[in-house]
Amino acid sequence: MPRPDSASLPPAPVDLRLVVSDMDGTLLDGDGLLPAGFATTVERMRAHGVHFAPASGRQLANLRHVLGQAIAHSPIIAENGTLVVQEDTVIHCETITADETVAAINTTRDLRMDSYDVGAVLAGVDCAYIERQDPPFLEEVSRYYQELEVVDDLLTVDLSRTLKVAVYDFDDAEAGSSQALTAAVPEVQAVVSGEHWTDLMPPTASKGRALAALQARLGVTPAQTAVFGDYLNDLDLYEHAELSFAMANAHPGIRAVAHWTAPANTDAGVVRTVNALLDRLS
Repeated sequence: MPRPDSASLPPAPVDLRLVVSDMDGTLLDGDGLLPAGFATTVERMRAHGVHFAPASGRQLANLRHVLGQAIAHSPIIAENGTLVVQEDTVIHCETITADETVAAINTTRDLRMDSYDVGAVLAGVDCAYIERQDPPFLEEVSRYYQELEVVDDLLTVDLSRTLKVAVYDFDDAEAGSSQALTAAVPEVQAVVSGEHWTDLMPPTASKGRALAALQARLGVTPAQTAVFGDYLNDLDLYEHAELSFAMANAHPGIRAVAHWTAPANTDAGVVRTVNALLDRLS
């Protein structure tokens, strides 16, 4: 597999100890599949003492399902940074209150009444729950949540361990429902995590805060950390990594803060760039 042009890479030698990658629009291709050579690249990283960590809005169980044995011992940043685990150890966890969860669910219901085509996912630590049950919505949610339960009323679920409420909008979330959600539930943080998703999260939670917790756990510095992302929920990852890459297909806000550019997700950009960095190890 060809490497990226040297102009899009940091100068050698590189002191790399941790690679953190978003999933959708970054590591996964246009069909939501892993690029060829991913498992081999992770094995190569491990042989050089380099950790790999996915950092995604996806559920922990879903990340383990999609990435498989390649990340069996890897740290994982899930649910947009509200949960960080390594094997059976929880490194970092943040939740929203029951009152905030109720407000988020009720606001999503109100938006549907106002003709927004939206639905809520209550993302708990161990399982996610939905009350909207039509096949198109269920199909979208099932892509990101492996442990998923359909209930008649989200407000009957245990609300004491809610990581976030994720709202799917069949239209453009950034231009539409995310603004209404931000205004209606000011106590939480509304993060646009893709064209169709808004995550209502704890005010202090982020992928960047999760990455900082992981770096402290592993004894890795920002100078030894590479990050890859494409969308706004990846933005503060770049505050904690000096080896920072925007995918060629990234949102302008990501391209503005990244030091270098990786090939697009449809061109195996993460795998190609990581192998090029491994070639430049000090």
